[in-house]
Amino acid sequence: MNENLKKALFEYLLWMGDTTLVLGHRLSEWCGHGPILEEDIALTNISLDLLGEARYYYTYAGEVEGEDRTEDDLAYLRDVMDYHNSLLVEQPNGDFGFTMVRQFLFTAFWYHMQDALLSSSDERIRGIAEKAIKEVTYHLRHSSDWIKRLGDGTEESHKKVQEAVETIWMLTEDLFLSMPNDKLLIDEKIVPEMSGIHKKWQETVKTVFEEATLKMPTESFNMKGGREGKHSEHLGYILAELQFLPRAYPGAKW
Repeated sequence: MNENLKKALFEYLLWMGDTTLVLGHRLSEWCGHGPILEEDIALTNISLDLLGEARYYYTYAGEVEGEDRTEDDLAYLRDVMDYHNSLLVEQPNGDFGFTMVRQFLFTAFWYHMQDALLSSSDERIRGIAEKAIKEVTYHLRHSSDWIKRLGDGTEESHKKVQEAVETIWMLTEDLFLSMPNDKLLIDEKIVPEMSGIHKKWQETVKTVFEEATLKMPTESFNMKGGREGKHSEHLGYILAELQFLPRAYPGAKW
């Protein structure tokens, strides 16, 4: 593998690892605060699934980089501007309906990403996708069911979920942001083109929203830049909490 391809793959793996790590941490904040016990457990389990994926991506990224950085080094010892996660996943949880909207919009994207990566020419990425697709299939069904239940529920629940959609929609285009080096990976059939993923995502969202009696925003200002290290103020607070222990006690072991 030449150096340009290695660099492109490393950056792509960081994006996927950062995105799943940050969303996993966000969902972990629901532990002990779920509206019902079943959802408390469900969100915590989804969080653990995402953290598991993050570990796979970080471990592989460290190997590709070749500088002896471990999954912990990549997760805990980088500064905020060195993170490449999508903007959507760093947004605060808000109420349960807002969390479900964020979760559904992301998971619809992540499902089609993992499905496409099942055909990756990279054996390691293909292996991660084979495990992840089983989990994300459940995640998508879970979040879709809640969107339908809340959207087509009471007048109040419909209003709150529609407002959440309109608030967060401007961050969805960032999920599909491509970087110049991605072309190297696409040419080698390591990763898919985002245009195809975007189309499938739109179809999934449209289908679920119709059942939920929700409207898809037609026009919106789009915020982009997560993969370029341009983040909202929220990510800094997440990392301050997430990274405190390993930074305060470097190299500490249980």
